[in-house]
Formats: sequence, structure tokens, C-alpha cells
Amino acid sequence: MTNPSANNANNDEIRQLIAELARKQIETQEQLDMFLNQSVSLMGRNAILNDVILEVRENTEVLQRNFETHQQNFERLQRNFEQHQQNFHENQRTTNAALNSLEAILLQLTRIIGRE
Repeated sequence: MTNPSANNANNDEIRQLIAELARKQIETQEQLDMFLNQSVSLMGRNAILNDVILEVRENTEVLQRNFETHQQNFERLQRNFEQHQQNFHENQRTTNAALNSLEAILLQLTRIIGRE
């Protein structure tokens, strides 16, 4: 025959083991829930950061194209300025030559008039 007090002790021990197992299962479930919440939060942040990175890349490309356009415009304006500067110097040279010719003509006219 079985000893009733031994059976009760075994039953109490089994109940304690089951209670401990249930407590550990609850703790594990709480840790899993926390992990899942943090994972979802991190994935959300990751999606936001990916969007930000994509926008920064797009903005960088736009800025690069704008810079290149401004650079080309600057170079064109610089060439135009240099051409205008050359034209100014050429005009100044021809104007000075014309003034010198006029001065020579005036001197000759003054001499001719002075002789008469």
C-alpha cells in the first residue's frame, strides 16, 4: 500500500513545481512582450530614419545639380566679363587713337590758320 503522507508530500512538491513553472512562464511572457514592444518601436524608428536618409539623399542630389548649374552660370558670366573687359580695352585703344588723330588734325589746322 501507498503511504498517504508520502503521496501528499509528492503532490505538494508537484504543485510547487507547477506553480514555479507558471511563475517563470509569466516572467518569460512579460520579457517577450517587452522585447516585442521594443522591436516594434525600433522598427518604426528605423523606417523613419530610412525616410529621412532618403530625403537627405534627394536633397543632396538637388543641391549638387543646383551647385553645378550655378557653377556653369558663374563660368559663363566670368567669360562674358572677360569679353566685355577686352571690348572695353579695345574701345579705349581705338578712342585714344582717334583722339590722337583729331589732336594732330587740330594742330595742323591751327598752324594753317595761324599762317593765314
